[in-house]
Amino acid sequence: MNVSILVLENSVIQAIADPQYLLSAVNQFMSGAGKKSLFNVQLVGWRKQMRINNGSFAINTTHLLKDVKQTDLIIIPALFGDMKTAIAANKKVLPWIKEQYKNGAEIASLCVGSFLLASTGLLDGKKCSTHWGFQNEFRELFPEVEVVEGNIITEEHRIYSSGGAHSYWNLLLHLVEKYTDRETAILASKYFAIDIDRESQTTFAIFKGQKTHTDEAVKKAQDYIEKNYQDKITIEDLTEFVSVGRRSFERRFKLATANTVLEYIQRIKVEAAKRSFENSRKNMNEVMFDVGYTDTKSFRRVFKKITGLTPIEYRNKYNKMVV
Repeated sequence: MNVSILVLENSVIQAIADPQYLLSAVNQFMSGAGKKSLFNVQLVGWRKQMRINNGSFAINTTHLLKDVKQTDLIIIPALFGDMKTAIAANKKVLPWIKEQYKNGAEIASLCVGSFLLASTGLLDGKKCSTHWGFQNEFRELFPEVEVVEGNIITEEHRIYSSGGAHSYWNLLLHLVEKYTDRETAILASKYFAIDIDRESQTTFAIFKGQKTHTDEAVKKAQDYIEKNYQDKITIEDLTEFVSVGRRSFERRFKLATANTVLEYIQRIKVEAAKRSFENSRKNMNEVMFDVGYTDTKSFRRVFKKITGLTPIEYRNKYNKMVV
């Protein structure tokens, strides 16, 4: 099968080299097992040599965009720098991507390559994964696309997307398993030392709140939550503080932040708890009380829902002071 790895302006070199390396290695694994190599890997760009990473590197393409009339899988690498600038620099590939998809090709975006994929319109009305740190920006640029928070891999209608940074390795392994078999994917995961079944990026996420909106009442409420997370905060407290009716406040808050009021409060409290687990010797109960929880079961449930780990697992993973 033909795999076209796009070599783009403002792309990340590792997100081009890694899939080429992995698929080439899988071909070697298959040959070593007496099987026919599967992947015909192409590096596709609109020039014979593409400058990437703000011109720091050059990659020689194997195929020009205009010469690739049919392919089976398109891999869109992660982009580098300002997303709007990167999209503008690569607009000429969008019609080609749409045409190939129409002709039956599958598409996989790696990390923030999702921004270019979404620019084609092919994700409208569909779900998508992207780097946790870019989710707010992605929602603002592409409101018709549903961002799936936490997911390492999202698959819908022959379109694949991955979570942030090295999470794209899990998507690549997913594709290897789909096109070959589980045994080959496991072999590749061991060779490249990758946890094959990691499903969530929530452990790595840092919640910073969504402040790019223009609703001043909501911003005022956000500031209040962030300064008083150690207290028990109710919606009534917030509506009184900002002088907005409850129904209107809840609607405006969700519209501005993509979180309900309760979700936002929970995320701020959990983010404070994470910092405490990372930088202090406090036990779980001490941290729990510090961030305004009094019920251990509730705290554990919310913490694991947001981070993917229990409080103890998180502390043991990130705090080197724990012995």
